[in-house]
Amino acid sequence: MAHPTLDWIDRELARLSDAGLRRALEPIGPRQGAEVEVRGRRLVNLCSNDYLGLAGDERVMKAAAEAALAEGAGSGASRLVAGDLPIHGRLEIALAGLHRAEAALLFNSGYHANAGVPAVLVGREDAVFSDELNHASIIDGGLLSRADLQRYRHGDAEELSGLLARSTARRKLVITDAVFSMDGDAAPLADLADACQRHGAMLYVDEAHAVGVLGPTGAGLAEQLGLKHRVDVEMGTLGKALGAFGAYVAGQARLRELLLTRARTFVFTTALPPAACGAALRALEIVRTEPARRERLHALIAHMRAGLQARGFDVSRVVSPIFPVVLGSEARALATAAGLRERGFYVRAIRPPTVPRGTSRLRVALTAGHQPAQLDAFLGALDEVLAGLPLSAAG
Repeated sequence: MAHPTLDWIDRELARLSDAGLRRALEPIGPRQGAEVEVRGRRLVNLCSNDYLGLAGDERVMKAAAEAALAEGAGSGASRLVAGDLPIHGRLEIALAGLHRAEAALLFNSGYHANAGVPAVLVGREDAVFSDELNHASIIDGGLLSRADLQRYRHGDAEELSGLLARSTARRKLVITDAVFSMDGDAAPLADLADACQRHGAMLYVDEAHAVGVLGPTGAGLAEQLGLKHRVDVEMGTLGKALGAFGAYVAGQARLRELLLTRARTFVFTTALPPAACGAALRALEIVRTEPARRERLHALIAHMRAGLQARGFDVSRVVSPIFPVVLGSEARALATAAGLRERGFYVRAIRPPTVPRGTSRLRVALTAGHQPAQLDAFLGALDEVLAGLPLSAAG
């Protein structure tokens, strides 16, 4: 039965389609990997966050199944009611160990963590300072905190320092991505930590795209730069390089105690299922015992960086498996993605509002499972597609 009060949705969807901004789901199968099946075709997968290739690792999948058989398909309740299972505590201890932190607390996703934690640390009398290219979940967390939200230019620690100096807020919280999800570059963490120290601000670092990828043991950017002791809150996810699902915050034990009491996105949600926790525990063990995976990934990163730079793309600041192939218009990005698919490569066009208008792009993401020959073939296909774009897609 039609509901006339929702007729405006048809007009809005048409507007989004005309602007090249309408989104659609596209199932892949049978599982994550360096290659995936899309609509019956086998394609090289260049848009997954499965950076270490662990989502389809048989050992990780087996650990997920064993955890479900041992502790159930679901947790049954929030942790504070009746959902605190033994595997949750084991995983938190392992995550605290990875970060050399006193404690860790699980959240159901990176979005849950970033949306819920800032409101525990700051409120109406306080201020949040956020890099302008931070993930949407960080922006939403700042808004939900009801603190004064101030955004500084991307990676500009000097501007941040000025904002902090002028702020009269009771408490100040600086939040930054460690690795930025659409540009692949890293925050100037040492300079941000200096600014926080000078002006008495807390530093919250989202290591979602850095955990498992950066640092001597895979603990992220703060570890790589020797700055862990200067970060107050480290957030990480289990669903990217670790190949599972969920997120966590690592830090001092008193921080954990406050979060488990006050973070609404922890208190009022059913706990992570055991399968996700079992998978993450096994993935952490692989990260610890198989550093060659990380080394292989970084060799592939260097290979792709050189190839894209030779073609005129600005990827000199990329430190991660994420490469922004910026093409400009939505039409050009969509046409390039379509042309690459015809040639056997699965990479999605990223458009506003995910990225600023005029910077639509391909977000090319590597995993440790890729082969150098696949990257070379992709670069050759990219040359062909861009050379053959019609004028209508060149804007």
